[in-house]
Amino acid sequence: MRVVVVVVAALLTLGLAAFGVVAAQRANAPASSTVLVSQIAPAAPRVVPVAAPVSQIAQGPVSQTAQPAAASPTPAEPAAPIRLAQNASPSGPVTPERFMQTATPAGPATSAAPANAAAPAAAAAAPPAQAIAACDKPGGLGLSRIVEIDTTGGPAFGTEHFKQYDFLREKEVVLTFDDGPWPDNTPMVLKALQDNCIKATFFEIGEHATWRPDLSKALAEAGMTIGSHTWSHKDLAKKPYASDIEQAKQEIEMGVSAVHMAVDGPIAPFFRFPDLQQPADVMTYLGTRNIATFSTDIDTFDFKIHKPEDVVKSAMTKLAKNGKGILLMHDFQHGTAVALPELLRQLKAAGYKIVHMVPKQPVTTLSKYDDMVRAQDKFSNANNTRPQTSVVKTISE
Repeated sequence: MRVVVVVVAALLTLGLAAFGVVAAQRANAPASSTVLVSQIAPAAPRVVPVAAPVSQIAQGPVSQTAQPAAASPTPAEPAAPIRLAQNASPSGPVTPERFMQTATPAGPATSAAPANAAAPAAAAAAPPAQAIAACDKPGGLGLSRIVEIDTTGGPAFGTEHFKQYDFLREKEVVLTFDDGPWPDNTPMVLKALQDNCIKATFFEIGEHATWRPDLSKALAEAGMTIGSHTWSHKDLAKKPYASDIEQAKQEIEMGVSAVHMAVDGPIAPFFRFPDLQQPADVMTYLGTRNIATFSTDIDTFDFKIHKPEDVVKSAMTKLAKNGKGILLMHDFQHGTAVALPELLRQLKAAGYKIVHMVPKQPVTTLSKYDDMVRAQDKFSNANNTRPQTSVVKTISE
């Protein structure tokens, strides 16, 4: 009997030991075959649609915020390829600024990224905006941001008429000027801008540009953005333009060609309608030309105001109510040119920041309308084809 009891006890002991070994092996083994499959086959890329045709490409040093470096995955756990869209702005609420998109690495991934790797990958996806140099002019306002406008399809801006693309943050201002270039006034406006290390957008009348191309060139050389404002400031919502799209196209395209010739270089595919009258069929045409339309957020009505102090008051009062905006002024108006230094001083004192718009691509002129502009030059001479340096030479000074 004792022998039987000893044998049974030994068998029970061996059985319990074997059960423990099996349990320990299971605890150390991979969770399931499903986990193995998910490691081998990476998840499908996430694609977030682009929000709007505006992207930040430069930012002032004051508003730069240091960002923590993204954690790098270990060699054993390479990050899965994820295409994503991320706001170019480092912080704050989501705006319609153009989102930056990462390139998907070539070739298949060896394993899926850990769940917590998506956030660092997203943070590293959008490169930081380039820094804008601090203003070296005493008391200068300086630029806060530079945004790039993708004009594909002819987007429209300015909340007075178009609500979709409101890309400005609180206390940000875009300065725009219409109807130039004009002697005396445009150089005064340019000096005030340069004295404050800031830039603006000029919507020039083609005919004015042909009269004084040197003024257009000076703006371009100073880094200002130059768009167009028709050939001769015709209201395209009135006859004959309202009933004849071809005449409306000619008024627009001759303006584009003339400003382009005056600058003698690239200009922006930015357009503002005279009197802010924007016929739907003409806007459709601008879309086919990939030219953006600009209305305004704040109209100073400086064309009705003659005293510089009243121009300043109009702009500051409306800005205080709106909080930000694309500001419409005219370098054609002498009162505005005189008022600008004081307006910029008050903008700085009130904490406003200046944003500059640049195009992603320059506008392309059409040869048909280039020829029409050349035909307007009544003072040209077919014999004047040689460059001036080969015709006129200083021989004594």
